[in-house]
Amino acid sequence: MTTTPLTRVLVANRGEIARRVLRTCHHLGLATVAVYADPDATAAHVREADAAVRLPGDSPADTYLRADLVVAAARAAGADAVHPGYGFLSENAGFARAVQDAGLTWIGPDPEAIEAMASKTRAKKLMADAGVPLLGPLDPGAVTEDGLPVLVKAAAGGGGRGMRVVEALDELPAALKTAAAEALSAFGDGEVFVEPYLPSGRHVEVQILGDRHGTVWALGTRDCSLQRRHQKVIEEAPAPGLPDSLREQLHQAATAAARAIGYTGAGTVEFLVADGRAYFLEMNTRLQVEHPVTEAVHGVDLVALQLAVAEGEALPAEPPPPRGHAVEARLYAEDPAAGWAPQTGTVLRLDSGYEAGDTVGVHYDAMLAKVIAWGPTREAAIRRLAAALTRARLHGPATNRELLVRSLEHPGFRTLAGLDTAFYTRHLDTLTRPAGDGRHAAVAAALADAAHTAARSRLGAGAWRNLRSEDPVRRYRADDGTEYEIRYRPGRNGWTLPGEGDPRVVSVTPDAVVLADSGEAGGVERRYEVGRAGGRVHVDGPHGGLSLAPVSRHPGTTARQAPGSLLAPMPGTVVRVADGLAEGSAVTVGQPLVWLEAMKMEHRILAPASGTLTALHAHPGRQVEVGALLAVVQEETA
Repeated sequence: MTTTPLTRVLVANRGEIARRVLRTCHHLGLATVAVYADPDATAAHVREADAAVRLPGDSPADTYLRADLVVAAARAAGADAVHPGYGFLSENAGFARAVQDAGLTWIGPDPEAIEAMASKTRAKKLMADAGVPLLGPLDPGAVTEDGLPVLVKAAAGGGGRGMRVVEALDELPAALKTAAAEALSAFGDGEVFVEPYLPSGRHVEVQILGDRHGTVWALGTRDCSLQRRHQKVIEEAPAPGLPDSLREQLHQAATAAARAIGYTGAGTVEFLVADGRAYFLEMNTRLQVEHPVTEAVHGVDLVALQLAVAEGEALPAEPPPPRGHAVEARLYAEDPAAGWAPQTGTVLRLDSGYEAGDTVGVHYDAMLAKVIAWGPTREAAIRRLAAALTRARLHGPATNRELLVRSLEHPGFRTLAGLDTAFYTRHLDTLTRPAGDGRHAAVAAALADAAHTAARSRLGAGAWRNLRSEDPVRRYRADDGTEYEIRYRPGRNGWTLPGEGDPRVVSVTPDAVVLADSGEAGGVERRYEVGRAGGRVHVDGPHGGLSLAPVSRHPGTTARQAPGSLLAPMPGTVVRVADGLAEGSAVTVGQPLVWLEAMKMEHRILAPASGTLTALHAHPGRQVEVGALLAVVQEETA
């Protein structure tokens, strides 16, 4: 088979994965083209590409999901190949075929292979015929109490969309309906199916890579069991604690799945492992978000291998052997303690798919970065990753950074005793409790702000006056609502804190404060770095970061919202309202009334009380800002 060298690659994606593909292309000497929607006009992937083409519009449906516009952009820019990344059109057979029909090289599997795995129901039938073990679909009408729990799952797409766990039989009809509606909205396909749900199973997957010469690699396993809303949070390679016999079974099943559809390029076969057995879940016909942990363990560049396969090159007969262990954490702009609510705003300090000054909007996934650590052992890799996350400086929207660190340090994760897909169901409350040194961080903020004010007024950080009748006070509010009141004393010999149990002040500058434990000779000293941006104070200490909003000592009157008001918890788009809901409708407490979509996640807005709906301002398609009034429920009186 002859090879077809590539010269210019268009990356049909954005954010972190676009930058990842661009980096390898540049390393290989390939010219690159980016595409961008209007909100991404100044994004990092646009700046780093050799050329860029605008896709007019804001929403993904009008831009990154427009196959015709992306193909036209590739031809206009003189590209001879298209790399789809992950998400968007990466598993769209029609897009792959349109790229090929335009005379361009598609960096991915053949359209026929994508189609074979596009529907999970058809994929399960194909895998059963190939002898791959799986959990067979169930007839919804035949499910009994003894067969619970079950999982309602969209036949198309992924990322946790169109999925519902059903634990009570009377909840199944509603779950089927809502999952189908969400799947239709997200993927344009409302087909759903039902399968057994194993709540204590592990999510284990196999990275495969095939060429056009008949070689298929199984590049080891990954464990992706720590998930929220069926979306992965922490992944590692190789999957720990698996018997050699089960690991070999997984490799053989994944290879059989790839050969059954003549697969070429990079892909992932996902399994549920429970009670020592592996069951096929689905096959992702693209690069996975978590591919770097496999690269770190096997010493390969999967993007470079994708390009080589697309050019027609042959893979060696055997893949490189594994070495050591790697763990990846997905850093999201979200608040785990508030139902994983996505956060928006300006990134003030961060280096990843985003950079300082970039805006996190409502149109795309909430992932800011992936952080990967390698070590000779699993324990070493986990320790390095936890330390890297703790020391990272992240200023801007709230993130899940603290949750990631606590997850990595949790004994259930470290010892494998609690490593399964129900990890966050069991431990979320303890993992999201406020950090123990929150007050110390607030003390650092108060002292640094006082020094900053003093420096600006030319008083000097150590200046003092003896006319003060009472100690100065500064107040701050953290993202979780905790308020801190800090009293301090500037004096001839430095700063002191009058509160009982407050730490000893070692040093203060406008940008850093060193505090020592009180009540001990000398005391353990800890350094806190302090920055200011966006009207907030950002404190980075030994236990992570804390963002604080100064609270005025003389607050003005706050507008009162009518009781029973349903406010949008985040900016997003109303995708639907409850059937038949209108002003005058009777509602019950906890009843879902409005569904809001933000950052590829769907959020239910529930009735705060039983009563009558007196106002409804939400309608499908309406875009709302955080705090927008969606509806009002007048509570019934006894």
